[in-house]
Amino acid sequence: MHVYRGLRDRHRHPGGIVRMTTHDEELIERANAADRTPVVFVHGLWLLPSSWDRWADHFEQAGYAPVSLSWPDDPDTVEEANRHPEVLAGKTVGQVADHLAALIGGLKRRPAIIGHSFGGLLTQILAGRGLSAASVAIDPAPFRGVLPLPVSSLRAAAPVLTNPANRNRAVPLTFDQFRYSFANAVSDEEARQLYETFAVPAPGAPLFQAATANLNPWTEAKVDTENPERGPLLIISGEKDHTVPWALSNASYKRQRRNPGITEIIEMKDRGHALTIDQGWQEVADTALTFVRRFV
Repeated sequence: MHVYRGLRDRHRHPGGIVRMTTHDEELIERANAADRTPVVFVHGLWLLPSSWDRWADHFEQAGYAPVSLSWPDDPDTVEEANRHPEVLAGKTVGQVADHLAALIGGLKRRPAIIGHSFGGLLTQILAGRGLSAASVAIDPAPFRGVLPLPVSSLRAAAPVLTNPANRNRAVPLTFDQFRYSFANAVSDEEARQLYETFAVPAPGAPLFQAATANLNPWTEAKVDTENPERGPLLIISGEKDHTVPWALSNASYKRQRRNPGITEIIEMKDRGHALTIDQGWQEVADTALTFVRRFV
């Protein structure tokens, strides 16, 4: 797999070329130049790589080389994403996974990978391809074989799934929708601050893929849970998460524990889906850091 270095050219082409942003290029080059293990951060829907900025600083201070990778066509800022949501539309789980795998292939060392929500699903996909030295999936979106259908998850996904045309669109959340699906465990004041700081439109396709994964044998929303090269995996679940409640995280854990590698799960008390970006983010980061330190 070849990597072409360009600012806005970063689509997968038939020749197998993946194009990266300057953001990705600089982080990968910096990680390769450092004598440190890389830690790759993967965001989920309705967020951008900048949602990991505090985590990146925290892990760098702990001795790692942070790499918060973009999804294909991620704008540089929240403001840009909200002005031009069309650039986010049409991304599928498989396209994003292949894009991230190619970028990770540019690292000299096998990284730890940490992902949130759909980033947690992508983390498990990448680990299942043997690309991770250790992985942390935080409130991960479900994959094929994860069977529960919690009512709160259906309500959180409703802004996208109630309109089939949203499969090919980038869909924003209203504040009330964000409050329910992300920020239900924080104050109204903090929820508004999180919404204004972090929320961007998200491609609808991944939600449709996850919703139909158990009906589609060819789905891209699937994980190789049995690969012995998967490496150690920790799943973190927020106790009050509406979008990915314990039932989903625990079902993912039960599928993953079939792997010969170490598989663990932990529940963070009184935390919602915004646990990686709200004022309690460092407790979650330290939980992930403690796990990563055990192995890399």
